[in-house]
Amino acid sequence: MALLIALALFVAQAINFGLALRDRTEFRLGQATRPAATRIADALEREARDRRPLAADRGRVRRVAADPIPAGLERHPEVASEMRRQLLELGLKPGRIDTGFRPAVESAVEETDTARRGARRRRGRDGDILLIAVEQPDGWLTVMSPWPRTESRLLWTLLGQTGILYVIVLLPVLWIVRRMSRPLRDLRAAAESFGPGDPSTPLLPRGPDDVAALIVAFNALRLRVGGMLDEKDRMLGAIGHDLRTPLAALRVRIESVEDEADRAKMVDTIAEMNRTLDDILSLARLGRPSEPLTDVDLSALVDAVVEDFRDIGHAVEFVEADRLPMRLRPSLIRRAVRNLIENAVKYGHSAEVRVEARAKTVAIVVADQGPGIPEARMGDVFDAFTRLESSRNRETGGIGLGLALARAIVREAGGEIRLANRAGGGLDAVIELPR
Repeated sequence: MALLIALALFVAQAINFGLALRDRTEFRLGQATRPAATRIADALEREARDRRPLAADRGRVRRVAADPIPAGLERHPEVASEMRRQLLELGLKPGRIDTGFRPAVESAVEETDTARRGARRRRGRDGDILLIAVEQPDGWLTVMSPWPRTESRLLWTLLGQTGILYVIVLLPVLWIVRRMSRPLRDLRAAAESFGPGDPSTPLLPRGPDDVAALIVAFNALRLRVGGMLDEKDRMLGAIGHDLRTPLAALRVRIESVEDEADRAKMVDTIAEMNRTLDDILSLARLGRPSEPLTDVDLSALVDAVVEDFRDIGHAVEFVEADRLPMRLRPSLIRRAVRNLIENAVKYGHSAEVRVEARAKTVAIVVADQGPGIPEARMGDVFDAFTRLESSRNRETGGIGLGLALARAIVREAGGEIRLANRAGGGLDAVIELPR
């Protein structure tokens, strides 16, 4: 806003300068031509009345045989054009009109003492003169007029006015705009940083009335959102408790099933239901984690997850890496890595896990030997309850929450997950965390 005001003031001053320069140019042109045309008309009238020819070496208007203006002087055709118009208005019919600008230094060298005194009275304060020669049937009439220098003084005057205008107008406007925009900037920062469980104190209402009212409304909205999230957590906790209780009862009851195969299938089903319930509750509660940030060795954390898979017979290898201290929520990151490894083992039969320290990020790469994912479906696999495997067999597909939960965990930590098919076959699932 301040920039627009400054630009508007500059444009206004530029227009003002253009108009003033045009008026100054017209004034200078009239100042040079009107007295000269009047002198020529008066001189010709006196010559006709007194029958005394004009002299070539004295007087304000002189008659010479040829054009007296040297070829090297600066010409001003606009003066010649205006001079012709002025003479025609006075009833004279001029022939050719020539002009020449003579600076004060040159004029002082060439003039006689008497002519110098007269010319000095006719010059402007700067002492520059403009020679004007008008062709007549019996010779050339020549006259001198004052001719101010360039408009640098006017330019500096307008620049000074612009500076004063900026100081008087722009600085108070900048102060007012800053006073208005500071609470808006604070409000924007609070809105951008707001998240579930945000413990920050309410913003202090300040600024203009509308801005202060907006801050009050934002504080109230944040309280309502926090209350709704707290209610949601309580509801999810109750749902989880109510669902786990009958699952535990079923787990006890199936112990009385005599058929060992049926009993094993029932146990697996109940375990799968518990895992699904955990995933759904974790995904719903994400963003309000109860686990604090902890300093951990990321390489050791990932190695421990890989070791858990090796203990149950899965073909998972970990590429040894140097110690890499990070500050994160270890249980959540462990769960995200576990979900990626589960997918790699399920669809790619084996997995190789490595930790790569980069300039600004740390990458956890889970590489499998499976068929990969079609490029058109790369974004779909992160949607909750989305499965690329079309059958409803839990052994081959799960319920489609693993990648969704992993991405939510990584994004909550400020990172990102990306998937990429390798040229030689297989898929790389990469977790990138900021260092």
